[in-house]
Amino acid sequence: MNESAQNHAPKKPANTERLYKVTRADLPLSCPTPEMALWNSHPRVYLPIEKTGNALCPYCGAKFELED
Repeated sequence: MNESAQNHAPKKPANTERLYKVTRADLPLSCPTPEMALWNSHPRVYLPIEKTGNALCPYCGAKFELED
């Protein structure tokens, strides 16, 4: 998907799930992710997931799992 199409794609609500599966293509990982709407969310924080394969957002408690 090109950048123009990504900018016009509808945004997912931020912080609505408790577990998010991400891939290496999603790195660097942030919560909320770039695909999420930010208007009702916490500040963006970058999460270190590369070493353990898991990360927990300190703001909303969302769990992220890295899939290879």
